[in-house]
Amino acid sequence: MTSLSLFDLGDDEPSGPPLETVSELTGRIKSTLERRFSEVALRAEVSNVARPRSGHIYLVLKDDGAQVRAVLWKAEAQRLVFDLVDGLAVTVWGKLAVYAPRGEYQVTIRKIEPEGIGALELAFRQTVARLAAEGLFDPERKRPLPRFPRRIVVVTSPSGAAVRDLLQVISRRWRASDILIAPARVQGVGAAEEVAEAIALANRVAGADLVILARGGGSLEDLWAFNEEVVARAIVGSALPVMTAIGHEVDLTIADLAADRRALTPSEAGELCVPDAVEIRRTLGRLADRIALSARLRLQEARSQVDAASKGLDRAVRRDLDGRRHRLGRLATALEALSPLAVLARGYSLTFQADGITLVRSADDVQVGDQLQTRLASGQQITSRVEGRS
Repeated sequence: MTSLSLFDLGDDEPSGPPLETVSELTGRIKSTLERRFSEVALRAEVSNVARPRSGHIYLVLKDDGAQVRAVLWKAEAQRLVFDLVDGLAVTVWGKLAVYAPRGEYQVTIRKIEPEGIGALELAFRQTVARLAAEGLFDPERKRPLPRFPRRIVVVTSPSGAAVRDLLQVISRRWRASDILIAPARVQGVGAAEEVAEAIALANRVAGADLVILARGGGSLEDLWAFNEEVVARAIVGSALPVMTAIGHEVDLTIADLAADRRALTPSEAGELCVPDAVEIRRTLGRLADRIALSARLRLQEARSQVDAASKGLDRAVRRDLDGRRHRLGRLATALEALSPLAVLARGYSLTFQADGITLVRSADDVQVGDQLQTRLASGQQITSRVEGRS
């Protein structure tokens, strides 16, 4: 009996394409797809976003009827300014590629943009929302600017027009502040990191009490360094108050939202950061006049009080003297009534012994022949001799 193998169906091969391995078939598919679809442009919705440690971004692009896997390699992913999130409508440019080990095809993304809004605008909105949720823009966190700054550090490009405008305004208004420049690129790749490092450097300057970020106007792309998260966090982390003067009035950046004070232009920053010396002199002059007037009024009031007190004292002294005179008069009258001279005035006299001191009070005080002195009311004296006693 002859046994037959499962694959032993005869000597002749079936008609059709020649046999090939899976790898060979996949290779032909890969070559055909990648050649025929070397450029594709899709409108789709993002789904199943994955970010492994390799730095690549894997996702699914889908619509209502189909889906296709896609990948954004690390180099392109690092240049992405906005966050890819599930549900985001995007426009994608790239090419088809076949991953042979799994026999799958995917879109290798060369460029991706959000649908209906620019990539930078979306990145701006996403970053603002994220940082606002952390409280980086809260008004309670804002610090007041110093009224009379002693040393100001300006973070800017030394060759830009913004720093010249800023310095001209400050030098015209107030010459008492030192101005230092912390140089940094304000545009291009790596500019945000340089600005953040310059802010940190400004915080190490001895005597510094204000930092100003300054840049002239430009497009959204030109100003993008000031929309980077690293700059916003450097502003919030600064120990010194930070003022921004970036672009023109319409150019709002994330750095402006994080700063303690925003100036619409570099020139306005010069107006806001220092006082006007002319106005200060006028104010001091008005204060000096008010102080002088107040001093004169106080002096006049003091003089009036002294005059009133002096008059009151005079009246009090006169009243006291009158009272004392009246009391003295009464005492004098009483004393006069008790005075021996008053007794003499009524017709009496005083008799003293010959010494004129010892008063004769009794006949026993004298002997016959003694000499006596008699004092009259008029003050005259009579000398007599005792002829007898009775």
